[in-house]
This record gives sequence, C-alpha cells and structure tokens, in this order.
Amino acid sequence: MPGLTAPSDYSQEPPRHPSLLINAKASQFTIPFSLRVSQFFQTLITNRRRVFPFSVSDAIQCGATAFCLGCLLCHPLRFLLQEESRSDTHRRGHKQVPPSLCHKYVGFSLSCFVTCLVLRSRYSVFVSGLLERPKQLTMKDIWMLPKYNVTATLQCAGNRRTAMSKTKTVRGVGWNVSAIGNAIWGGAKLSDVLELVGIPKLTSVTQFGGRHVEFVSVDKCKEENGGPYKASIPLSQATNPEADVLLAYEMNGEPLNRDHGYPLRVVVPGVIGARSVKWLEEINIIAEECQGFFMQKDYKMFPPSVNWDNIDWSTRRPQMDFPVQCVICSLEDVSTMKPGKVKISGYAAAGGGRGIERVDVSIDGGKTWMEASRFQKSGVPYISEHASSDKWAWVFFEVTVDICHSTEIIAKAVDSSANVQPEKVEDIWNLRGILNTSWHRVKVQASLSNL
Repeated sequence: MPGLTAPSDYSQEPPRHPSLLINAKASQFTIPFSLRVSQFFQTLITNRRRVFPFSVSDAIQCGATAFCLGCLLCHPLRFLLQEESRSDTHRRGHKQVPPSLCHKYVGFSLSCFVTCLVLRSRYSVFVSGLLERPKQLTMKDIWMLPKYNVTATLQCAGNRRTAMSKTKTVRGVGWNVSAIGNAIWGGAKLSDVLELVGIPKLTSVTQFGGRHVEFVSVDKCKEENGGPYKASIPLSQATNPEADVLLAYEMNGEPLNRDHGYPLRVVVPGVIGARSVKWLEEINIIAEECQGFFMQKDYKMFPPSVNWDNIDWSTRRPQMDFPVQCVICSLEDVSTMKPGKVKISGYAAAGGGRGIERVDVSIDGGKTWMEASRFQKSGVPYISEHASSDKWAWVFFEVTVDICHSTEIIAKAVDSSANVQPEKVEDIWNLRGILNTSWHRVKVQASLSNL
C-alpha cells in the first residue's frame, strides 16, 4: 500500500476509549497489573458510572506480541444493546497498528473532505493471481461500486479461552467472554470488486485454476517471519453476493479507525474473526488455501488427545464457521445477590448465517430448563432466519427468574440447524484453546446482606 508501512514498536498506537482495557501487549510495554487496576478505578471516578469488566482475567498480561482490548461493560446488556452504534468494541490484532495515511495529524483530525482526497490519491489494492486481468484498484474504484451496510458480529476464535485453560493449560491470549463485537460495516461487496477483474458472481474456479481468495495486510508478524498477516476464503464464498463479504471502509457510519483496519479491511461474516483481514494491501486469487501461519499452523480445532508433542497441523483444515455460542452477561461468576427476582441476560451467536432458534436457561445446575426471550432490537421479538432479522449479527436473550438460594445458572443456545452447545468444556478442550462453546455457567451466592 503506497505510503503506509507497519511500525516496529507500539509508540504510534492510536488513542482508545477509556472503556477498553488492555488484555495483552508487547512485553516492553507491559503495564503492571496494579497500575491497570488503579487506572480502571480512576476511569470509574472520571466517568461517574458503574463499570465492571467481564472478568479480571481479561486484564492480565499474557505475554502476547499484540495489542488486544476487551470490552468493559457498563450495565452489561445495556452496553451490548448500544454497541451496534459504537466503535469502542473489542480489538484483536497480531502486531502493531499501522499508522493512517494521515498519521502526522494526531487523532485523525483531518476533515472528511481532505481525508477523502488523500485516500483517492494514495490508497490502492492490487488484485492479482490466477485471473485474466490483474488490476490496481484505487479507493475511488471501490467507492464507485454500490455501497452495502452489513450488520455482523466478529468473534475471536479464542473467545472464552480462559475457561478452557482451567481444564488444562492452553496457549493463547487469555480471553474471558469479551472477545466479540458487533457493528454495522459499510463498503463494497467483494463479489462486485472481483467483477472488476473479470471474475463473475457465483464463480467457484477461474479459468486459470483459482479457487481461493487471499487477503494480505500491511500488518507484519513474527509468525510470518516478518512478513504480512494473511488469510483466505473460498472463491465460491467471495463471489456469492448472499455471503455479504465486504471490503469495508466504514464502521457504524463512520470511516474505519486505525484499530479496526483504516482505510480498508475485509469483513467475512459468520466465520472466526481471524479471516477478516484489516489494513488490506493485496488480494490474490490462488489455487489452494492461503499457506500463511494463521491459516496452516494456528486456528485449527484438534481433539483433546492431541498435544504439542504429537500435533500434525496438516491433518486439520483451517477453522472457518464459528459454532453456536451464548454467554450470560448480566451476572459474573461467583456473584453475590439478595434472594428474589433476577433478570438473566446476555448474547448468543452462530456462524454461517445460522439463526438462534432457542436459548435455554437453568437455575438449578441443568436439572430443569426454561426458554429465554430473544431479540436484536429492544421491543422487537426475534424470529430465526426471518427477513427482519440480521443473520450475521448476535442475538440478545433475557429471562427473569426467582433465585432463592446459592446455585449455578447455566445458559445454552440452539441454532437454526439444531446444533446445540456441548455440555462440558473437557469434551472440546484443545491445545490452542479455541471454540469454547460449552454451556456457559455462572455461580451465584444468595445472601441477605447488602453485599
């Protein structure tokens, strides 16, 4: 990408919303945990609002080489409901954030008009590989295409990894339940972009043997031996307008910020977030899957019997769709409350565009179940896979229950293909700690005190 290179350290990181908490960062910029706690409570005082992280584990230093941010939730469901129109959602990266094309202006202070002029003159994406007409596409070329808004949830494959690590140690950033976010992404459909280089819609293979579309970032990673971060999706998905794969330049009606891929990123709805490449520089039409590290030697699902001594990465395909998932957000584990009526609420999401058919909640450790109500917009009932529903977006659930004594509350979701979350995390444990979609469990202590 002309005029844009990835920095070698974290000195050029963009400013971030105070409601975001550092999860992992390069060791040379490690912030002592005690200081982070102090900063957190200072944020409480400054904002004069009640803010709780999902879990303290989302704030500890994990020794990763990327800057990762988890959401601090105000009243949890209220925050989730508002997040569709917010940009202070979680951020997961694998290296430093590249500067913007206008990085000499602190805080992205240029007017939209001037910014557009800079983009028109300096930004381009090269599309090449197994196709007839390689082409350099400018931002103007992309803006000229029809613009689509797609509401989609992006979830890190390691969401809820912390709970999996309690069974047995895993490798990866220690996310609790906040490695997920929802936004309205605006941009051109990839199917329209590929038509500019002669690849028709609904194409599975080009005349030169291209079957996959590889996305290459400005982002440089040590795992790629200093090369760029990259990932791929099947050509059949890329050329299908119904798949809603975007080259996005907006997030919630505003230009992408640096954390989320400015000036252009890929958004692949329904699959793990690692395939939605930020800071896009190249698009390659290739015969086989991308051979990059994060496609071939990471983000693959292995059975519990595989360990780091017997692992064979070639025996598994790269993970794409995310299984059905749900999480209780209104209560933290080991919460203390007065006996009485309690509203239990949270989010549910399924990969592949599948809807959420049901969310079941138990307040007696799984002996009996009740069905929670579901919605995407407050006051509007959600109907799975209905035209009124956002098929790529998360679904909220809530149910009011009577808690009389200390117990374990459980939530599990069922998607529109009748896939259900597995009961035990032990059954899906894997050495990379990905795809923990086991029943979500929260222990509560009933107490008559004012705690």
